[in-house]
Amino acid sequence: MHDEVDEILAAWKRERPDLAIGPMELWSRIKRLDQYLDMARRSAYAEHGLEVWEFDVLAALRRAGEPYRLTPGQLLKQTHVTSGTMTNRVDRLVERGFVTRESHPDDGRGVLVVLTKSGRQRVDAALDSLLATEESLLQRFSPERRDRLADDLRTLLVAQAEQAS
Repeated sequence: MHDEVDEILAAWKRERPDLAIGPMELWSRIKRLDQYLDMARRSAYAEHGLEVWEFDVLAALRRAGEPYRLTPGQLLKQTHVTSGTMTNRVDRLVERGFVTRESHPDDGRGVLVVLTKSGRQRVDAALDSLLATEESLLQRFSPERRDRLADDLRTLLVAQAEQAS
């Protein structure tokens, strides 16, 4: 079995036999898989009228558990965006009726972003579609192989996060 990365690697080996291109074998495939996954996720969310960023914010609130609320700072940590971006996103989700803003009960100046019933229904439906889509992408893998792959990717992700900090 061959893929487009094999062709790229063969060309580099031919043109630059002096280089150790082994890392490209993994990173190029990860990059291409990310592109396929991004398209599949966008499609799953679009079925429910959501953009990727909307799902990300709503999912963070849903994962928080009842009463499905987080501070803007907590949302920033979970979605990896700037404060200004989060403010804009929350404004847009408020307009769509998926979240509300409430005063923080323990901090008079603070705000909580709260998932509405409509927002919860929308994110739950989108999550169902997402999981079905992602399951179809992994259909060739046995549960054991998935576990091994998840372990390997976790190791790689932890190593990258440690290097970045």
